[in-house]
Amino acid sequence: MAYESTGAPDYYNIDDLLTEEHKLIRQTMRDFVKREISPCIEKWAQDAHFPSEIVKKFGDVGAFGPTIPTEYGGGGLDYISYGIIMQEIERGDSGMRSTASVQGSLVMYPIYKYGSEEQRNKYLPKLASGEWLGCFGLTEPDFGSNPGGMVTNIKDMGDHYLLNGSKMWISNSPECQVAVVWAKNEEGRIKGLIVERGMEGFSTPEIHNKWSLRASCTGELVFDNVKVPKENLLPNVDGLRGPLGCLDSARYGISWGAIGAAIDCYESALKYSKERIQFDKPIGGFQLTQKKLAEMLTEITKAQLMVWRLGTLMNEGKATTQQISMAKRNSVDMALHIAREARQIHGGMGITGEYPIMRHMMNLESVITYEGTHDIHLLITGADITGIQAFK
Repeated sequence: MAYESTGAPDYYNIDDLLTEEHKLIRQTMRDFVKREISPCIEKWAQDAHFPSEIVKKFGDVGAFGPTIPTEYGGGGLDYISYGIIMQEIERGDSGMRSTASVQGSLVMYPIYKYGSEEQRNKYLPKLASGEWLGCFGLTEPDFGSNPGGMVTNIKDMGDHYLLNGSKMWISNSPECQVAVVWAKNEEGRIKGLIVERGMEGFSTPEIHNKWSLRASCTGELVFDNVKVPKENLLPNVDGLRGPLGCLDSARYGISWGAIGAAIDCYESALKYSKERIQFDKPIGGFQLTQKKLAEMLTEITKAQLMVWRLGTLMNEGKATTQQISMAKRNSVDMALHIAREARQIHGGMGITGEYPIMRHMMNLESVITYEGTHDIHLLITGADITGIQAFK
């Protein structure tokens, strides 16, 4: 019997490792994406349009902060559930997944993990529901892979902090109501602050002319003598471990999400290969096409097993930064390679908006760079296995 997809490639019966709740969550998110994202995503991407109405819809379906406790408006779910949600959203589009993953992992997570009870109660329910959109300010124009070099700073003015500096390549920033921002104090220690839309001197210019993540809004954060109340400082974290802890959560989501993009490219290529006739038979009947499809499915299967195991370790509190780093790098590299192979199977049609291939490919060019570049993740693994850091 020919292998048939049941909605996602599952060549190794990985569904047997999932609970019924996991499968229900997957179906709910898959239906949501098919209804709310897939019919419009090509036009949004072509027009470089961020559909701001999607934010409330994400909140309604539970895509924001799935692992945050229900008392703060989150889903109270496990990490495999979170991964599945990111996978299904990125089957739709990486930019849409970026919107959700920034909100959950980079805004809600630090407020929950490092914030006060007052901060949790004030911000998390509004972020979970999609009433507010948040962003995460770490990367600077001159400091990406070396976040410790940041120049954004705060000065203690007695009853408030004075924030100055800028951040670059910030997903959600043009539309955000709140930003979790990392800055150095007078002692050079990195601190986290919650900055709200409307604070004087705070602006969020949009970045235009992107060839990637075109349905996602990206911008800067600019701070010109912004007065931030003392109660907006995240009290329970100090140093670089704060933002890096957030990135662990986000990178974990990406490791699942990128598989979603790969699945969408693979399934499109598989379907096309059975329908496209050349030399009197479907191109899926030629050896080189079968080689491409077989290799795609193999790589997707390997990545699925890796992220399932990583999700289990996350649930047990055993996953390391280095393990998360390896999975993020592997999944995105795999997805980008599959997008390129799928483009070839589609021939000339692969460059058109009739198929999702080029959109995924361009999106993944951002995903392979953000939240730790392809090469930096290699060096994280290298340092872990040799004990010698090669960053400097």
